[in-house]
Formats: sequence, structure tokens, C-alpha cells
Amino acid sequence: MKFEQTKEVLNQLVADLSQFSVVIHQTHWYMRGPEFLTLHPKMDEYMDQINDQLDVVSERLITLDGAPYSTLQEFADHTGIADEIGTYERSIPERMEKLVEGYRYLADLYQKGIDVSGDEGDDSTQDIFIANKTDIEKNIWMLQAKLGKAPGIDADSRTKTR
Repeated sequence: MKFEQTKEVLNQLVADLSQFSVVIHQTHWYMRGPEFLTLHPKMDEYMDQINDQLDVVSERLITLDGAPYSTLQEFADHTGIADEIGTYERSIPERMEKLVEGYRYLADLYQKGIDVSGDEGDDSTQDIFIANKTDIEKNIWMLQAKLGKAPGIDADSRTKTR
């Protein structure tokens, strides 16, 4: 069996990207405030990007003879991204912080994928992981800028006070 660890990360991403799409969708639906008209369509862009990544990741897993999770129950059982009940009580900055948290989780998971696919010699999947991580990091930067913060892409820099 080739690329077993890579396939595990790919399937973890299937669950997590599916869940994160829902988190973004919830932000899209429950957002209120003066920035609504700007941020509401931005959430559509974020969902499209995550759904595109999900499709590429799932199809790569199938290409490697894997079986992607494909039910809501499987997504819920395997995701590392928490579920929350929707509420109008969260401010827009709180919602953006939640998105940053999810994107950071995905960036870390993509890094794990980069590492294991490199160890297993799966250059094609490693390219997918690298490209997707790059896109995720750009979103972190932009959301952090919106919040008046530095990107904090380097995990060590996140522990320091700004």
C-alpha cells in the first residue's frame, strides 16, 4: 500500500474542509453590521475556494485508491473543527477571528500533508498541499489585516504579544 499517511491526511482534509465550509457559510448567514455589504460576498469567495480545495483533495484521494468521507456523519465524526450553533450575537470581528482560527488549523494540516507526502515521495499530492496552504495563508494575512493584526503565519510569532 503506497502513500498511506498521505491518504490519511487527504481524508482528514475532506472532513475538515467540509466542516469549514459550513463555518464560513454560518458566518455568511449570521453576519450583521456596517461591513455586511463588503464581507457578505467575500464569504461566497471563501466558500468557493474551500469547496474547490475539497474537490481537488477528494479527487486526489480517489486517484490514490483511497475512499473519501462522503456523509455528514463521517465529516462530523472525523473533523477537528468545532461545530457551533448559529447566533446573531457575534460581532463581525469575532466572526473573523473564528475564520482565522479555522484557516490556521487548515494551514497546519496542509503542512502535515506536505511533510508526509514528501516523506512518502508523492510529489503530485505535495504540490496540491503546497498550493492550498499558500492560498490559506493569504486568507489568514487578509483577515488578520482586517483585524488590525500582523499575519502571524509563523507559529512561533503567534505566541508573542503584538
